[in-house]
Amino acid sequence: MTGSKLTRRGFLDSGMAIGASVAAATATASAQAFELDEIIAFNERYRDREMPYFGQEIFHQAQEKGPLSDKAYRDALALNHRLTREEGIDHVCTSHRLDTIVAPTGGPAWTTDLVNGDHYSGGSSSAAAVAGYANVTVPAGNVRGLPVGISFFSVAWSEPTLLRLAFAFEQQTKARLQPAFRGTLAG
Repeated sequence: MTGSKLTRRGFLDSGMAIGASVAAATATASAQAFELDEIIAFNERYRDREMPYFGQEIFHQAQEKGPLSDKAYRDALALNHRLTREEGIDHVCTSHRLDTIVAPTGGPAWTTDLVNGDHYSGGSSSAAAVAGYANVTVPAGNVRGLPVGISFFSVAWSEPTLLRLAFAFEQQTKARLQPAFRGTLAG
C-alpha cells in the first residue's frame, strides 16, 4: 500500500474505530453511544431500512485496524503531521506572513447518485483536520438556494485570531440564510 493510501484510508479507519469506542465509553445517560461492532450489527439487523443502496465496507475496514499504538498507524500519523503541519499550513503561513488561510469550505450539497456515486467537488477542511488544527466555518452565501461556507484555518493555537476573523466576516456579510426544508428531488 502506498504511503498516501495508508495515510488517508488507514488513518481514518483507525480513528473511526477508536472514536466509536471513546464515544461509547464516555456517553452520558442522556446520550447513548455504541461501539463500532454494535453499529455494524444494528445495520445488518435492519439492512433493508438502514442500507437500501450502500453497504458498510468502510466500517468493516475500520473494525479490522489495530490499536493506535500499531507501527503502521504511528508512521501514518507522523507522515500526516509532517505534511500538513511543517510542510503544509505552518510553511504557508510563515513564508507568506499570514494570520490565517481563508478558503471555500466546499461546494453546495449534491443529490445522491446511486450509479456514479458522490459528486464531491472538493473542500478545504482536510489539511487542518489532519494537522489537528482549528478550522472555523461560517456561512458565505448560497448557490441556487444551497448554502456554502467559508473556512478560516491557521497554525496551532491560533483559535482567538480565527474566531475574531470569522466573526467579523459573519457580521459584515450576514450571509446566513434561514434553512428551507424542501421535498426530496426526483431522481
